[in-house]
Amino acid sequence: MFKRILIILLFLEGVLMSASLSSIEVKGVSVPVIFEKDSHLPIVSLQLVEQVSGSIEDDGDAGLARFTAGMLNEGTKKLGSTGFADELDKRAINLSVSNGAETFVFELSSLKEQFPYGLSMLKQLLNDPNFTKESFSKVQSQTLGYLSSKKSDFDYTANVNLKKLIYKGTPIEHPFSGDEQSIKKLTLKSVENFYKNHLDLSNLIIVIGGDIKEDEFKKMITPLLQTLSVGKKRVLQKFKANGDKKELIVKKDTQQAYIYFGAPLSVVAGDPDIYKSKVASFILGASGFGSRLMEEVRVKKGLAYSVYSRDSVAKSHSSFTGYLQTKTTSLSEAKNLVIKVIDDYVKNGATADELEQAKKFLLGSEPLRNETLSQRLNQAFHEYYEGYRLGHSKKVLDEIENLSLKDLNAFIKKHSEITKLSFSIVTK
Repeated sequence: MFKRILIILLFLEGVLMSASLSSIEVKGVSVPVIFEKDSHLPIVSLQLVEQVSGSIEDDGDAGLARFTAGMLNEGTKKLGSTGFADELDKRAINLSVSNGAETFVFELSSLKEQFPYGLSMLKQLLNDPNFTKESFSKVQSQTLGYLSSKKSDFDYTANVNLKKLIYKGTPIEHPFSGDEQSIKKLTLKSVENFYKNHLDLSNLIIVIGGDIKEDEFKKMITPLLQTLSVGKKRVLQKFKANGDKKELIVKKDTQQAYIYFGAPLSVVAGDPDIYKSKVASFILGASGFGSRLMEEVRVKKGLAYSVYSRDSVAKSHSSFTGYLQTKTTSLSEAKNLVIKVIDDYVKNGATADELEQAKKFLLGSEPLRNETLSQRLNQAFHEYYEGYRLGHSKKVLDEIENLSLKDLNAFIKKHSEITKLSFSIVTK
């Protein structure tokens, strides 16, 4: 009873403290602002998100976006890496830069009283990044060291090779960290150009929340935004995974076979059937123990310690992927069983019991995914970014609750493209 009351309270808290959407006008550009007021703790959290600025924009220089983010984490020219970090640490301010496939993100969080100073440091970083030869050499050495350590990470190898198979000929076939050859070819000038061409107002989304008033925040951030160029709205390219059913085997000195598999998925961000994809993916392999793949491959056959699959849905690309480890002697049997299970799932669909269990978990766990301010802001951002209205996640819960077995299985059968599996394998 107490657990049920706690879940209800958490859900109500998420509803009452929902995010809102507005904008701020700077240099003739209307920059969207996602805001949530939360005074439970005296903290403020800010994200400046540049769209069409992630790794898909590397433009032939694999790893460029992530390398640029690494250099921005080296502070400013004036203060240097250590001096900049010391100024932040003295005030318990967190300021970091990261990137994904499609976005480039500046993140700032601090106590409310230190937020104005944090904004001033962010402004310094944006206008005076530590783009020096010394900083470049440091980040290059760190990146090459990271890539060297990955040579013995067979999961990494199999995963990278899977992307090469299913996204061949697109920017997504390359690892976001690049490879040794691409990182050695990078120049300071290429980093400077990437930064200059991907920091502007026209592609910016602001996400802000915490113990601060919206009007107060807009006044505080306007001077920072006025230092940015207007830029031009960039168009996000779309890339399709292929269904060529290819296989790539790499031989290593290993006692286990690392099997990564992937196929196209004709579901895109913003798709009205996305909730069906969420349920179908959960039942097939995303739920861990209890999933169809886990039951057939691990529980019944004992061919793997774990097996997992998921739908990867973004605005620029979508695919169905999964992985497992098995004994090298069981490689062929495990691979063929994965193919059989997925084929059967598409042909015959889920069972009533599987749908019921999926509903119980997804509906019961959703409130726990919105306990914190950062979780709610992240959800609000993705709702807006993917083209939904804020609060769409509540509609998704209602759709999942009312989803019939007939409609779910019609959706599963419709997406036979996930049976066009390619395999990336590392084995002895």
